[in-house]
Amino acid sequence: MLELGQNPSTAPAGDLIKDVSEADFMAEVIDASQETPVIVDFWAPWCGPCKTLGPALEEAVTKAGGKVKMAKVNVDENQMIAGQLRVQSIPTVYAFYQGQPVDGFQGAIAPSDIAKFVEKTAALAGDGGLGEAVAAAEEMLEEGALADAAQTFAAILEQEPANVAAYAGLVRSYIAAGDLDQAEATLNGAPAEIASKPELEAAHAQLELAHAAANAGPADELAGQVEANPDNHHARFDFAQALHGAGDIQGAVDQLLELFRRDREWNDGAAKAQLLTIFEALPPQDEVALTGRRKLASMILV
Repeated sequence: MLELGQNPSTAPAGDLIKDVSEADFMAEVIDASQETPVIVDFWAPWCGPCKTLGPALEEAVTKAGGKVKMAKVNVDENQMIAGQLRVQSIPTVYAFYQGQPVDGFQGAIAPSDIAKFVEKTAALAGDGGLGEAVAAAEEMLEEGALADAAQTFAAILEQEPANVAAYAGLVRSYIAAGDLDQAEATLNGAPAEIASKPELEAAHAQLELAHAAANAGPADELAGQVEANPDNHHARFDFAQALHGAGDIQGAVDQLLELFRRDREWNDGAAKAQLLTIFEALPPQDEVALTGRRKLASMILV
């Protein structure tokens, strides 16, 4: 498993957001920004817009999970710093990275713009190698090293609990290992902010298909039933699920398309619903999904 280093996302809010004065500005902003970007909020108790902007910034910084820090500077008590940085009105916000101011704005801005500013600032330091770690874990998963893949995805999530690629990868690792209960528990525990992301929706579809395949029955036996009676829709449907469970996705799609062609209304449109689940579980540009969607669409329009 990869060694990913210290977990910044577990830092308490007090380590991410601090009241900073002239005495510790150098340490908490200039020095600290050498590794982690620091957003500096210049404010004052009498400033109305500051009372809205400040909490919104704090919330966005907290959500960034340790990728960015925030220093709050009361200009009434720290006029020298405000003068040196040419703060002429408040609220004024600067982003520092590697000891230098690199971005900023004055006045109140929309919540969506606050989120974008924090995300942009957090991205200055990169992802700490997490992208490479995700790619490595995906390669392990593809090669069948399921335990190593799961451990690596889990280590990434220790550093960044809302890393959607790692979360989806962990679920898929459990599915590939046949541990469907753990996969379901992991999906149910996904942070709210990523629960509806496409990667997790795809993982949910894969889990649904895995459950269906587990209950489908032996593929050879089902193939014989379909061959003996092509209008045995239930056998064809189960055969498609068994094929998918065995990794023959194209075969599963072909059987479901044939079932839809023969009787699109069978079992409340089960063939179409299962096809859409398969397509959702595949990457958006997967050729099986693209071709299957086109064939299904053409049948629907007939």
